[in-house]
Amino acid sequence: MTEYEKKEQILTALEMKSLVKQKVYDQTFEVFNLLKGILKEIVKEYNSDLQVKDPRINFEFKERGEFEAQLKVAGDILIFSMHSNIFEFDREHNVRKLNYIKDNSLYSFCGIINVYNFLSDSFKYNRLDDLGYLITRVFINLEKHFFVEGKRQQKYLYNNFGKSILTKEILKDIILKTIIYAIDFDLLVPPYDNIKIASVAQLNERMEYAKMKTGKRLGFKFNSDDVS
Repeated sequence: MTEYEKKEQILTALEMKSLVKQKVYDQTFEVFNLLKGILKEIVKEYNSDLQVKDPRINFEFKERGEFEAQLKVAGDILIFSMHSNIFEFDREHNVRKLNYIKDNSLYSFCGIINVYNFLSDSFKYNRLDDLGYLITRVFINLEKHFFVEGKRQQKYLYNNFGKSILTKEILKDIILKTIIYAIDFDLLVPPYDNIKIASVAQLNERMEYAKMKTGKRLGFKFNSDDVS
């Protein structure tokens, strides 16, 4: 292969990948903006249907920039975060074994939308050491095919990747399942030894939470967490 041929091969590969990644980004960004609209609709609909008129349990939507949105549900906050980069799966990932990907490896490039669950008090009281919990992540590709990793999302696992388009109806279903999981996912009592000592400075500076990290779980693994 001549130097010219090598140059052409490099430039062609770069141009193709760049175009694909840009298209995947556009698809993911479009889905994320659709997601924001759905969250606003949920807030309006569910607040009007709540029988208990207490502002502490209302739904609240907050825009957190171009790539983040926040939904407050009573004592929980869900942070929806779109990553600005596009990702590829490693060669051992199950997605790479699908015929859909084997037929065209460019379909494996995906954008990602992550959903984290925090306690609303963590933000209210600025408890910077409190922990959030990744409960769902959505992968979207060039053709707007998708799959979901997370709790209550068995219907949208990777083995269905390439079989359906991510529509507004499906996206709302994913969001509602995520909300249900967050509501059912209760706060655990922290281990006694983690909080048995506090300094005078911590108490005087109202930093008692610095010693006691508050979060629904300490750590996260989709494949080993036994909460259904």
